[in-house]
Amino acid sequence: MNPGGLAASAAINLGLAAVVLSLFSVLKRQPGNAPVYLARCIAAGESMPTGWCRSSSARFAVPSFAWIPAAFRLSEEEVIRLCGLDALVVLRLFKFGIKFFSVCSLVGLLILVPVNYTSQERSYNVKISHSLDSYSISKVKLGSNWLWVHFSCLCFISFYVSYLLHKEYKQILEKRIGHLDYNRKRPDQLTILVRGIPLCTVHGEHGCYELPVAFVTFKSRVAATLAAEAQQHANPLLLTTEYAPEPADVLWHNLDIPYRRMVIHRIGVFVAAFLLTVFFTIPVTTVQGIVQIEKIKKWFPPARAVQLIPGLNSILTGYLPSAILNGFIYLIPYAMLGMASLEGMVSKSKKEMRACRMVFYFLVGNVFFLSVLSGSLLNQFGESFAHPKEIPTRLASAVSAQSNFFITYILTDGMSGFSLEVLQFGFLTLHLLKRHLFSRESVQDPYLYGFPYYRVIPIVSLAILIGMVYAVIAPLLLPFLVVYFLLGYAVFVNQSSYIYRSSIMKLKQPISINCYYTYHFVTKPIYSYLLRI
Repeated sequence: MNPGGLAASAAINLGLAAVVLSLFSVLKRQPGNAPVYLARCIAAGESMPTGWCRSSSARFAVPSFAWIPAAFRLSEEEVIRLCGLDALVVLRLFKFGIKFFSVCSLVGLLILVPVNYTSQERSYNVKISHSLDSYSISKVKLGSNWLWVHFSCLCFISFYVSYLLHKEYKQILEKRIGHLDYNRKRPDQLTILVRGIPLCTVHGEHGCYELPVAFVTFKSRVAATLAAEAQQHANPLLLTTEYAPEPADVLWHNLDIPYRRMVIHRIGVFVAAFLLTVFFTIPVTTVQGIVQIEKIKKWFPPARAVQLIPGLNSILTGYLPSAILNGFIYLIPYAMLGMASLEGMVSKSKKEMRACRMVFYFLVGNVFFLSVLSGSLLNQFGESFAHPKEIPTRLASAVSAQSNFFITYILTDGMSGFSLEVLQFGFLTLHLLKRHLFSRESVQDPYLYGFPYYRVIPIVSLAILIGMVYAVIAPLLLPFLVVYFLLGYAVFVNQSSYIYRSSIMKLKQPISINCYYTYHFVTKPIYSYLLRI
C-alpha cells in the first residue's frame, strides 16, 4: 500500500467520524430522541443530564463535543454506581490500551522510527525510500548491528505490559472482592445450582415430570462454596453443582437440558463455528486481493483501468478492504452469540462469556493470522515447504508486510466503527419510523438493552493484540491505536451512562491477558530468528 492509500483511508474515516459525531451531538439533545440516547435514564427514572432540554431551541442545532471531555472526568465510583462493575472492567480495558500504547508510541516514534529510517542508507547504500515501509523493521538488514535497539525495546515493552496486566488484574480483583463483600447478604451469594438429580422411578407412574434441577440455599457463603466445589456423587454426571446465577440471569428454558446432552450440544456448536471459520476465509482472501492490486494487475491486465480515475486506486487499496472486512466482522459476534445459546448455558452471563471467547479466538485466527497468511505468506507457500529453514524469515516478512493494512483496519474500526456505535443508527432509524407510523405512547418506550460484551471485548482485544505484535515491527501504527482507545473510551462511557443497562456478566479477568499470551506466541519466532542471524 502506498502513502496515498493510507491518506485516502485516513481522510474518509476522519471525515465520516466528524460528520457522525457532529450529528450525534445534535440529535442527542433533541427531546424526541430521548428514548434512543437516554434509554437507561428513562428506564431508571433518573433526571435528565445537563444539556438536555424538553423544548426545542436553535442552540441545540449547533454541534458540541463537550461530552467527550466529560467522559474522562467520570470517576470509577460513578461508573460502578451507574453502570456496574462489569462495565467498569470493559472501560478499564480501554484505559489499559491508552496507558500501554501511549508509552509505546513515545518509544516507537522517538527511537525505533529514526533507527528504521536511517538504517536504509547504511544497509543498502542506496537512496532512502520515502514509502511507509521505510519506517518499519522490514528495511533493517538481517544481522544488522542496530537490531539490539529493537530487542531492547521489545524487552521494555514486554516488561511494561506485564507490569500493567499485573496491576490491572490486582485492582480488578480488589474491586471484585469489595463488590462481593458489599453484596454478601444477597440470596444468590448463598445459593448453588444442582443439576442431574436422580429422580424416583415412581414419578412417571404418578404423572410427575419434575426437572432434575434444584436451587439450594445455605446459611453461609463458606458452606455454599464448599458444596459448589465438591463432587456430590460417585457418577460425575449426577448431582453436579455450580454457583447459582442471579434470578434475572437464569435461562430457564435451558434448565431442562440433560447434563449428558451438553457434550452433544458443544460438539455441534464447535462444528458450526468451524464451518463459519472456513466460510470466512472467502472475504478475508478477497480483501487481501484488493490490497495487493498491483499483483492483480499483472495477473489480470484489465484491472489497470482503475488508474484512469484519479484517486480510485488509493480508495480501493486504502479504505475499501478495511471497510469490507469490518462489515463482515460486525456480523460475527451475533452469529457466535446464537451458537453459544445452543450450548445450553444456564445463565445469560455464561452465554455472553462463551460468545466472547469464541469471537476473540475467531478474530485472532481469521482476521489476524489469515490476513497475514493470505496477504503475503501464501504466495510463497511452495518455497516455504521446499526450504523449511526459511519459514521464520518468511513469517517475519509476512507480518511486517501487513502493517499498512492493519493501520487502515484500526482507522476504520475506530473512527467509523465507534462513531456509528455512539450514533445508534439502527435504533435511531427504527425510532424515526415508529414516530411516523405508531402512537405517541409506543414511541416513548426506551430502547434499553444490555452492554454488548460479546461484541465489544473481542474486537477491542484484537486491537490490543495487533498493537502488541506491531509495536516494534511497525511503530507508525501506535499513534493510531492511542486515538482508537481514546475515542473508544469516550464513546462507551457515554453508552454505559445513558444507553445500556447495568448487566450481570460477572467478568472474572480481563481478556487482554489472552492477548498477551498470543502476542508472545506470534513475536517469539520472529525476533528469535532475527537475533540468531
